Amino acid sequence: MMKKQDMNRDWIATAETLSSALPYLQRYDGAIVVVKLGGHAMGSDDAMETFARDIVLLRQVGVNPVIVHGGGPMINAMLDKLAIQSEFVNGKRVTDAATMEVVEMVLSGVVNKRIVQAINRQGGAGVGLSGKDANLITCTQANPDLGFVGTPDQMDPSVLHHLFEQDMIPVIAPIGAGPNGETFNINGDTAAGAIASALKADRLLLLTDVSGVKNGAGDVVTELKAADVEEMTATGVIAGGMIPKTETALSAVRNGVRACTIVDGRVPNAVLLELFTDHGAGSMIRP
Repeated sequence: MMKKQDMNRDWIATAETLSSALPYLQRYDGAIVVVKLGGHAMGSDDAMETFARDIVLLRQVGVNPVIVHGGGPMINAMLDKLAIQSEFVNGKRVTDAATMEVVEMVLSGVVNKRIVQAINRQGGAGVGLSGKDANLITCTQANPDLGFVGTPDQMDPSVLHHLFEQDMIPVIAPIGAGPNGETFNINGDTAAGAIASALKADRLLLLTDVSGVKNGAGDVVTELKAADVEEMTATGVIAGGMIPKTETALSAVRNGVRACTIVDGRVPNAVLLELFTDHGAGSMIRP
């Protein structure tokens, strides 16, 4: 059984933590924070519950959070279940009409509503959308060889501002509309960056399953400028799957987003650590 003295120490530590967070709470009051959800936080019910609680807390203290999610593993599982064969070009899946139907069903349906329900269970007011709703994201075709894969072209974030006014939390599936009524699949990081730029968000957080951007010695670099990212990419220090994330970050900070952080989503309460403590939880990229 825990002694009363130990309990008092725990409560005092909790109070001190809340007190030390005050400057950050004041700093982000009214701020727009776009969070790309993927990886570990989507992998288990416990991780989803923790993430949803953190997002509801952000809204409770005056932050306007926007969630943009992926869902690649769920899409792959459904394609396998339906026995839909995929063609690949240079390692990338071709999104034909049949595949696109599955992508939209999984992202806008199963994955999106799971996140919305998790937020609502924690007392928030989550609202599920895709980029097709209210002309949020209009796309052009990224590469004809890849089929219905889109690149954000025109953005209309007005629906998100209306939701902020009602204290609601937008949860967005990375699906966009084409100029002729087509439906396009969008890379989740790319969609999050485009939405953050359109909102001129204070922060863009890319949750992932790595600890951050590492230097040549393998150590995580907690703060980088755009020029640092360019140099590390040119010299091969930033490589592989980290390149699309840093490209998204660079595009965002050059288009009105104050800062982008590649966050280690495996860390419990990573979003709160990044926003409300000195410690942080990843690599921050500034203009």
